[in-house]
Amino acid sequence: MLWLWNTLILLAAVVVMEVIAALSHKYIMHGWGWGWHLSHHEPHEGKFELNDLYAVVFMFMAIALIYIGVNGYWPLQWIGAGVTLYGALYFMVHDGLVHQRWPFRYIPRKGYLKRLYMAHRMHHAVRGREGCVSFGFLYAPPLHKLQAALRYRHKAASAGAATTPQDVTPDESNAKSAPSQRP
Repeated sequence: MLWLWNTLILLAAVVVMEVIAALSHKYIMHGWGWGWHLSHHEPHEGKFELNDLYAVVFMFMAIALIYIGVNGYWPLQWIGAGVTLYGALYFMVHDGLVHQRWPFRYIPRKGYLKRLYMAHRMHHAVRGREGCVSFGFLYAPPLHKLQAALRYRHKAASAGAATTPQDVTPDESNAKSAPSQRP
C-alpha cells in the first residue's frame, strides 16, 4: 500500500510544480529575476543561456528534498522525485519541443502538444517582459483566449496605455523596438 502513497505524492508534486513554475515564471522570471530570464527572450549563441540557472536552482531543491527524505522524512523523497520528473517533462516539452534545443526538429501539427507549442510561441510574441501570456509549461490555456489577450494588450499599447517611460528600463526600451529574432 505504501507504493500507492508514494505514487500519489509523486504525481501530486508534478501537478504542484506546474503551478509553482507558472507563478515563478510570471512573478519572478518576468519580475525581479528578469536578469537571468532575459537571456531566454533574446537571441543568443551557444547551447546554454543564463536562464538555465533556474533549472539548476530547482535541481538543487529536488536533490535536497530527496536527500532529506531518504534520511528519515519519508514523503520528501517522493516530493523530490516529483520535482525531478517535472524537470524532465519541462526539458522534453519546453527545451526540446518548443525551443528545439535538441539535435532533431519536430513541430506538432495537432492536439495537446500543438497547443503547448503555440501557447509558448505566443508567450514569446511580445518583446520584453511585460504583456506576455501563458506562463505555464505543461498546461496552456485555450489558444483563442491567449490570442484575444494578445489582441487586447496590443490595442491598449497602441492607444498609449501600455507603459510610461518610467516603467521601461533602458535595456527594455531598446529591446521593445527591435524585431523578435527568437520564438
